[in-house]
Amino acid sequence: MSRVTEKISNLEKALEKLAILHQKTQEKISKLSEEMREFKEWSKKNIAEIRKESEEFHKEMEEFKEWSKKNIAEIRENHEKFAKEMEEFKEWSKKNIDEIRESSKRFEEWSKQNIAEIRRESEEFKEWARSNIKDLNKKWGELANRLGTVAEDIVAPGLIEASKKYFGCGEEPDDFTVRRRKKNIKDPSKVREFDLIIVCGDNVIINETKTTPKSEYVEAFHKFIKSGELFDYFPEYKGKNIIPVFSSLNLPQDIINLLTKKGIYAATMKGDYIDLVNFESLRKSLET
Repeated sequence: MSRVTEKISNLEKALEKLAILHQKTQEKISKLSEEMREFKEWSKKNIAEIRKESEEFHKEMEEFKEWSKKNIAEIRENHEKFAKEMEEFKEWSKKNIDEIRESSKRFEEWSKQNIAEIRRESEEFKEWARSNIKDLNKKWGELANRLGTVAEDIVAPGLIEASKKYFGCGEEPDDFTVRRRKKNIKDPSKVREFDLIIVCGDNVIINETKTTPKSEYVEAFHKFIKSGELFDYFPEYKGKNIIPVFSSLNLPQDIINLLTKKGIYAATMKGDYIDLVNFESLRKSLET
């Protein structure tokens, strides 16, 4: 009897497990069914796009096939050419490997032997530069100072000739002064240097010389002449004909135009002599 009861108990347990397994199977079937349904829905919605992508892929594959057919000969030729060049390079390397190694070795030996010499020459150059830099700076300073007077050295005698040609001065001016330093009569604390002054009769030529002409220099010179401050330095010039001249060895056209506009004569090199290059245009503008 006990054995029958035991068998019944085991049977009940087996049925219980079977029921649980059946339940899990049903759940999986249900989940799979849901996923299949969702996949069908997604497929319906995206079938057009899938077909389009499939068609495009098929088209690209067809185009690639056509391109391959047309270019296969060139592809093969290039491949063969590359393979041939690689083989040639390998052969060349085999034949010349000893020479390559020898050249590399020679270069290494040369570097070892000459590195000390190179360093020595570098140190010698540094030492030379240190010992000569002061002298070079001095020479540059002297040259800069000399360049500052070159324009005046050339302009001064050139304006003597120009004063004869354009303003009727004689062979010798009444006064000819280069780099005239003068105190202001009204304010002796103010001292001004005048690059060049030529006096002949009632004409007084006041020259401003610049190695590098700039518009601001022209504006400052014009302002000084128009202000009448000149007579605070030279009251004896009152009543005379003041002729302002701005000079440089080279005057750009825009500076010449500005000088003409301001009523100042432009003196610069014309060939191998100094000339007033805006004399005619300035005279016409002063007459109108």
